[in-house]
Amino acid sequence: MGAGIVFLLGGVFTPTGPPKPDFHGNWTNETLTRLERAGERQTLTVEEAAAIEQEADAPWLGEMFSDTGNDVLRINGKARSSIIIDPLNGRLPPRTAAGKKGLAELAARRARSGEFDHPEMRPLAERCLVSFGSNAGPPMLPNYYYNNNYTIVQTADDIVILTEMNHDARTIRMGATTHLPDTVRPWFGDSIGRWEGDTLVVETTNIHPAQLAQTEILKAYRGASRNFKVTERLRLTQPDTILYRFTVEDADTFEAPFTGELLFKRTDGKIYEYACHESNYSIANILADARAQERREAAQRRRR
Repeated sequence: MGAGIVFLLGGVFTPTGPPKPDFHGNWTNETLTRLERAGERQTLTVEEAAAIEQEADAPWLGEMFSDTGNDVLRINGKARSSIIIDPLNGRLPPRTAAGKKGLAELAARRARSGEFDHPEMRPLAERCLVSFGSNAGPPMLPNYYYNNNYTIVQTADDIVILTEMNHDARTIRMGATTHLPDTVRPWFGDSIGRWEGDTLVVETTNIHPAQLAQTEILKAYRGASRNFKVTERLRLTQPDTILYRFTVEDADTFEAPFTGELLFKRTDGKIYEYACHESNYSIANILADARAQERREAAQRRRR
C-alpha cells in the first residue's frame, strides 16, 4: 500500500496504526459567539441565547452579502458566552511590559509611514494575501461576516486545511519532529501534527511576521512576538461535529497562555473559489483617494 490510505468504517487506515478519525470533507465554524466575553458568566441562560439568535435572524440591509451564522456556540448542551475559556474571565490575558512596548512600537511605525502611503501599509486581507479575521489561523476563528467554511483533505502523510476566505491553504506535516529554522516563516506558520488516540494535535510556530503584526480585534495575534505558538486539538465528538480546542502561548506578549473552544460542523455545501483580486479596485482607489486628499490639503495650506 505504500503511503496510501483506505477509508474504513468512518476512519482512515494508515500503515502505522489503527484507523484514525476521518476529517475529510467540508466544514464550517460560523457562530454568533465572540472570541472574548462581554459579561461575567461562561454560559448564557436559555433566554439570553435565544435573544441573541432572534436578533441575528432579523433582516438587515446587507444580509444578502453575509453568512454570519445563526446560532450561539453550544458545547455539551451549554450556550457559551465566549470562545475563550481560559482565563476564566473569557478574555485575552493582560499584556506583558514587552507586549505593551511592542504594540506601541507598531503604532509609532505606522504613524511615521502613514497607513495610506503605499500598498504595503494596508491590511493583509485588503491586499488579498490572507483572510481578514483569523479564519485560516492558527487558531482558526470565525470572522462574523461570511465565508467561514473549510475543506479538509487528509492522508497518512499530510493534512491540508483549505479556508474559503481568501483561498488560504495550510499544510500540516504529520509525524514531523522538528520545526523549520526560525528564519523560515511562511504564511500560517509551520504546522506539525500527531495523533493522541482519536485527537489530532497540531503545533504551529514560525508564523509570518506580517501576520503577527496584525492587531485588529478579530485577530488572535494582537502584535505578538516571534515566539508565538499555537497548539490545536481536533476531535470528532459526533460524525458531523469536530470539537476544536486551541491554546496560544507567547510569554513575551501575554502574561499567561489562553485557550478557546468552538465547533466545526460538517456541511454539504460546496466551497467556492474566493477570487479576491478579480475586479478588485480597492487598493488603487484607496491610494488614489489618499493622494487626492493630500493635494486638497496642500492647496488649502497655500491659500492661507
